[in-house]
Amino acid sequence: MNRRCFPTCASAGLPAVVLVSFLAGGCLPQDSGATPGIAGSNGKGGDGGMSGGSAGAGGSGASTSGAAGTAAGTTGGASVAGAGGTSATAGTGGGPTGAGGDGGASGTGAGGGTSGAGGSASGGSASGGRGGAGGSTSGGGGSATAGRPAGGAGAGGGGVAGSTGSGGQPALPDPGSEGDGDSMVGPNYTSSPDLSSRGNPKGKSFSFALTSMIFDGKDSTLTKTPVNVTRTVQVYVPAAYKDGTPAPLLIIQDGPGQLGQVSNALDNLTISTDPMRKLPPFVVIAVPNGGNDGVGSERGLEYDTMSDRYTRYITQEVMPAVQTHVRAMYPNFQFDPNPSGRASLGCSSGGEAALTMAWMRPDLFSRVIAYSATLVAVQDPKAPEATTYPHGAWDYHSDLELIKNDKTGREKMMRIFHNANQDDLGASEPASGRRNWLIAGQRTAAALKAKGFHYKYVYGLGQGHCSGSVISATLTDALLWVWRGYQPPSM
Repeated sequence: MNRRCFPTCASAGLPAVVLVSFLAGGCLPQDSGATPGIAGSNGKGGDGGMSGGSAGAGGSGASTSGAAGTAAGTTGGASVAGAGGTSATAGTGGGPTGAGGDGGASGTGAGGGTSGAGGSASGGSASGGRGGAGGSTSGGGGSATAGRPAGGAGAGGGGVAGSTGSGGQPALPDPGSEGDGDSMVGPNYTSSPDLSSRGNPKGKSFSFALTSMIFDGKDSTLTKTPVNVTRTVQVYVPAAYKDGTPAPLLIIQDGPGQLGQVSNALDNLTISTDPMRKLPPFVVIAVPNGGNDGVGSERGLEYDTMSDRYTRYITQEVMPAVQTHVRAMYPNFQFDPNPSGRASLGCSSGGEAALTMAWMRPDLFSRVIAYSATLVAVQDPKAPEATTYPHGAWDYHSDLELIKNDKTGREKMMRIFHNANQDDLGASEPASGRRNWLIAGQRTAAALKAKGFHYKYVYGLGQGHCSGSVISATLTDALLWVWRGYQPPSM
């Protein structure tokens, strides 16, 4: 068995359901040249994604009213500061267009300015404008508008607003620091009884085949087989879920993975009368990887690549397909649209994927459980993302120090449980090789602590990579901790 794959445990019985190839609409074209904006924070709205080409260099054209210059190649003017500036209009003309203007800075408690529009004249491409700065108490972050080129490269992607109190994107409810920090487990291990069936009411299970357009098996980096473009997704809806209410969800990498244990935890703890040991009725979605492992594999492409592509696969293809199938039994089923209601669980590269889902798209996922996470340098060096993140997930805590240097307020948007074990992969190797899972876990914990994240790091004594003993002893507490503070959306 591949040591970096999630250990398979007994899962709940799942009836076969009709085979389907569900191609979700609204996917970003893989070669569009657009990249999504990154969430803003600390009073600043999100930036739009950069376009494939560059804006023209012309005159400034700035004005206090936000009007743009009109000559060819001019840039849009910046709108005035105040209680939510309006957007600046892009420059127009026959040459390369100017970039959109920035939204105005808001006053305390006021909404942020809307973004500047990208230029629209033929020729070079324009980038989207920046969102306006949010108010210091409850201002909304500006939403960046894409440029509209008529002959340039790709348009800029829309930005994501900042966090509430810092610009619009909601921060996670803060339940306090209980359970946060570093801890140790072992050397003796006892499985949590809540991960086994205790005779409580069972929910409903679904299974279906899904063919992906986002991971279509055609990437030039793929050298290993098999590549599974079609895979069987398994779903568990707990008995405590009420049809029509927005359902929180948990994605499991390397499905079925811990589907059976998590399903039992839901049966036992959604009905708990102890508020500190009660789980929300989240839906569990176990998604198999795309095949093989490491550089050149589909699994490596999905899990080890520092991008939001896997997150888009989940939100644009997997979740719509799940909703379609679940509605056969729950006709009013819907997902919680908020990142606060979305968690991800995995081990090894699956744990890395869980973190990357939330890090790259905190507007879509916020809660992370990562065992023996592959926060090391195993990203394919041929991947385009390697030009930005040359050491892959190692750059979270070392070299680029993405956690330390983050300026977008992710510490207010994420809760991160992670683990590494005494005899984890590469535990005796020097840090200089960037392939020591234990050092990676320790450095990640230190970086999260210094940055002020709600994090929980568990060090497993006497255990190796993706230890089933560690998982069985800690998964219940990991689930309870990572879902602390969750508040269902109002109906």
